[in-house]
Amino acid sequence: MPARSALITVMDRAARKAGRSLARDFTEVEHLQVSKKGPADFVSKADMRAERILYDELLAVRPGWGFLLEEAGVIEGEPDMPRWVVDPLDGTSNFLHGIPHFAISIGVQHRNPDGSWGEITAGMVYQPLTDEVFWAEKGGGAWLHDRRLQVSARSQLGDSLIATGIPFKGHGDLPRFDAIFNAVAPEVAGIRRFGSAALDLSWVAAGRFDGFWEEHLNPWDVAAGILIVREAKGFVTDFRGGSQPIERKEILAANDALHSKLHKRVAGAIR
Repeated sequence: MPARSALITVMDRAARKAGRSLARDFTEVEHLQVSKKGPADFVSKADMRAERILYDELLAVRPGWGFLLEEAGVIEGEPDMPRWVVDPLDGTSNFLHGIPHFAISIGVQHRNPDGSWGEITAGMVYQPLTDEVFWAEKGGGAWLHDRRLQVSARSQLGDSLIATGIPFKGHGDLPRFDAIFNAVAPEVAGIRRFGSAALDLSWVAAGRFDGFWEEHLNPWDVAAGILIVREAKGFVTDFRGGSQPIERKEILAANDALHSKLHKRVAGAIR
């Protein structure tokens, strides 16, 4: 059983409190007042309530830290302090359609020497309805509750189940996605699109998916999940194999054997 740090305990407490709020709202999803905030991109009262809970809980225990929040945006902390990168409801469309697949994502990000934002050193993804807590700290491994995670051992694309995200109205580049899909799909055992990048990455870390690719994702969607995959001995890069997937908004994740094979197909498709 891992010894949880004080930081992970703080994140767990905040995620569970916000998760209880989401779970209550999910049972009454048909009554939620929903407003559009962009093409096919919705925000609900449940989303805002969960974000407020996370903000209040995390601020109370780390008052000098800043925030990057999906809804409220950037809230500056003290210059030499880390910040929280928070998605209160990853899988909003699933939530609003009554599909029980969504999560809370919390990451801890530190500044680079030049003042820019850089490394993610702690991450947690919490699925309230299944009560699954995926978490990691840099150098400490990745965990599902108290069980250590490791990416799958499959080495052949033909045996592998790959997750992705599909462009939709107002979001993404469909011709580019089609090119990548057509390069990957004939080589793998299956492709899934479940609607939560945070959970997709967590499931790669748990070996449920063998790989994942998606682009045009925001930092709050993937910050925690990227660290969880890496701490589960997986590889995460951008589509061309670079080390800055968050900055480039391109995520390619898998174990070492599959990553090189997926990378070859994805990079070849977007030349």
